[in-house]
Amino acid sequence: MKPQRGIALIVVLWLTIMLAVIASGFAFSMRSEALSARNSLSLAKARHAANGAVERVAFELSRPRMASSWLADGQAHTWQDGDLAIYAVAVDESARIDLNAAPEALLRGLLENVGGADPEASRRIADAIADWRDPDDLKRPNGAEEADYRAAGQKYKPANAPFETVSELARVLGVTPALYARIADSLTVQSRQPGINAQLAPRDVLLALPGATPEMVDTYLAQREEARKQKLPVAPFPAASNFAAGAVPVWRIRAIVTAPDGVTFVRDAVLRPSGDARRPLLVLGWQEGAVNAPAPLADPASANPPLAANARP
Repeated sequence: MKPQRGIALIVVLWLTIMLAVIASGFAFSMRSEALSARNSLSLAKARHAANGAVERVAFELSRPRMASSWLADGQAHTWQDGDLAIYAVAVDESARIDLNAAPEALLRGLLENVGGADPEASRRIADAIADWRDPDDLKRPNGAEEADYRAAGQKYKPANAPFETVSELARVLGVTPALYARIADSLTVQSRQPGINAQLAPRDVLLALPGATPEMVDTYLAQREEARKQKLPVAPFPAASNFAAGAVPVWRIRAIVTAPDGVTFVRDAVLRPSGDARRPLLVLGWQEGAVNAPAPLADPASANPPLAANARP
């Protein structure tokens, strides 16, 4: 009988251990599901708050101009919506280089001074951009038309039409992924201006101006920021005198919402007033933004507020 009692005791111990393991696994699974549900709820709240923040910024920008009016000038606005912290910023799209309207000199400046291309490569790519966006099949001296794309092994040809999106630039012959990544944030297809608004433009855009040096640009940015702090008019940038552009207006808005548990959602939008009271805004761009990407600000130093950890849908 004693051996049988010993075996029974061992079986009971093993069963106890197995039940404890099963119970622990069940408890862990329930905790994970509860955390996931809570995270999904926080993310949904943050997403809706970010969408609402974009709408509020657009409303503030559309109001009649007063001393307290919001401007699409890269200045940040923060507020609370219940327990959600909201950060929003808007910049007029004239702060970027329009891929369809920019002259060769501005494109080459961007390719060389920001993209890191050598002068020969910048000439080829600038001509290839022009060949892509013009309506004919005539090849520029350093450009590229259908035969060149076929020779390069590409299965597509130039659109011979204006760029519809900035991402389309990545298909232009000579534009490498690394080059595209360096210059994409300085470009737009929405301003329709041949020049830039230097009073709003970020550092990389100012560096694209012919004759602009890093020292000149950094000095101007410091002066521009000081003028804003003092509520004084921003002086023009001398290097931009031949490439000046005014407000469009097309607004690039970023809203960042952070919940108390650290969940963060970013909404990037590009909006344009329509003048139609029934549909006052046209949405030209609407996407989830990357938390760590620079905000569309005139001055990169103030581009990113402190953020908690991100949670993705």
